[in-house]
Amino acid sequence: MAERNRRTVRDLRRGNRSRVLQRLYFDGPLSRQELGPATGLSSGSISNVVAELSAENLLEEAGVVDSDGGRPRTLLRVAPGGGLLIGIDIGETRIRVELFDLSLTELARTERLLAQHGYDVDRIVGHVRSGVADVLRDAGADPHRLLGIGIGVPGIIERHAPDGSVGDVGSVVHGQTIDWSAVPFERLLRDAVRVPPEVPFFIDNGAKTLGQAEMWFGGGRGAGASAIALIGSGVGACVNHGDLLDEDRGSQALEWGHSTVQLRGRRCRCGSIGCLEAYAGAEAMRERWHEAGGPLPADADDETALAALLAAAYPPPGVEPDPVAVALLDETAECLGAALGDLINLFLPERILLGGWAGLLIGPHLLPDIRRYAQEYALKHAAARTTIEMGRLGPDAVTVGAATLPLADFLARGGSRPSPPPRTGAAAPALRTPADAVRGRERPRTEQGAAG
Repeated sequence: MAERNRRTVRDLRRGNRSRVLQRLYFDGPLSRQELGPATGLSSGSISNVVAELSAENLLEEAGVVDSDGGRPRTLLRVAPGGGLLIGIDIGETRIRVELFDLSLTELARTERLLAQHGYDVDRIVGHVRSGVADVLRDAGADPHRLLGIGIGVPGIIERHAPDGSVGDVGSVVHGQTIDWSAVPFERLLRDAVRVPPEVPFFIDNGAKTLGQAEMWFGGGRGAGASAIALIGSGVGACVNHGDLLDEDRGSQALEWGHSTVQLRGRRCRCGSIGCLEAYAGAEAMRERWHEAGGPLPADADDETALAALLAAAYPPPGVEPDPVAVALLDETAECLGAALGDLINLFLPERILLGGWAGLLIGPHLLPDIRRYAQEYALKHAAARTTIEMGRLGPDAVTVGAATLPLADFLARGGSRPSPPPRTGAAAPALRTPADAVRGRERPRTEQGAAG
């Protein structure tokens, strides 16, 4: 009982700080008087927490408002300068690195273009290392002010807890479509990226980071349940259940791109056949149009090819559309609509949002057809309760979402700074097969999703 009471006292203080920070972050600025009902804390607890957080430069005044017959009330907000965050989008055409303050205002950015099929692990780690160094240098930022580095990656993420016999390898990535098998990505980044040892890395599926960004700041805000589709070179999705900061219940990434939309269909780059990604991913659309005789150089990248395909199907007035391009895009819309119908039937979302760089390109043209096909393939009652819209955060959504990973951790910890990780002294393992990852030990917790 004494141990539980000691733990409760420690956690109570952190929990109170977390309540205040979260409420101010998502609903601020607020006065001290408003924070009481909003958080359920007493006025004395609010005063203590606000004093602590202000002394740590995590809160600042944001003006005053008149009160009914009383003294003006001072508004408080989370101080943008209270820390720094880095968000990284490891996509399949480029790597984007952005530095943010606590308000998620961009301070610096850099990009690294990836050659076709250029997913060499060492090269990716090198791009991340130089990208982090570039944004810190360009902003003149102190690395010791970093609260964490969030990274959105393709594939399935396994999180390994510290183990005396294995060592703390951190997050491991299984990216079947990019030939990553049990890549100890977090360990590789820790060894390569020059930041203080206490700066944590948060690695998750890119579709999940996109979904979190849209839920916090975009088209999913206020929805009880939503699904966000990431359409890039590959295809992924994330289902959100409305609890923004609950890691277990808040959101779940899905390998949606590898659901079957065509029996005995096209070969997917994952090795299976008939996958959604084999029809709706930008890489697949490029290949399909080239196979159909579309006027496209064989070495054109996915972005160039998709832009050319859309230009052929939707030419300027007075020019006839290319019937092959029109038919290809209609098939793409039907595959996406059918797959969205599955999401509607399985998860009953209030909203579905289309995002990812390719989704942002095709969505304005195909959205009416995608909606129509989704209505045809989904159960009527479920479909009637679901709206399908475009994501609102644009091409930076994955990067912003990646930055929310350390931000969510910071808010949940009540604004406490990260501590250096413990050293186990055990050697980190080399690259392993998926079978090796679970042989002789408990299966690690996984997050699933597909890349874009």
